[in-house]
Amino acid sequence: MIEDRKFICASCTIGCELRVTLNSGEIVRVAGNACPRGETYARSEIKDPRRLFASTVRVTGGRLPVCPIRTKTPAPKEKIFDIAKEVAKLKIKAPVKIGQVLIHNVCGTDVDIVASRDLASA
Repeated sequence: MIEDRKFICASCTIGCELRVTLNSGEIVRVAGNACPRGETYARSEIKDPRRLFASTVRVTGGRLPVCPIRTKTPAPKEKIFDIAKEVAKLKIKAPVKIGQVLIHNVCGTDVDIVASRDLASA
């Protein structure tokens, strides 16, 4: 069964409209990309879509009540809501260092949640 999918490439600032043709779930053609990264992005978006996740977590004893966090590497798209639920449960103690791992292997994804800034104690 032939299927066409369209989406915007996010691998660079151009934002090309990619058109991917699939035949029984296999990629037959990628079109619309202005650079080679577009084809790589399209293939990964079809086979293993991943997203960066960013949020904040509650902090006790810090100069601020929350600390920004993010995934160290992109996480599987289908796990983003599960990751959000885990992060919502998290409460950390100051001080916090940028890059500090707050959750290792979140939701079994092999992706770590890290602090996005330093946060001193109050």
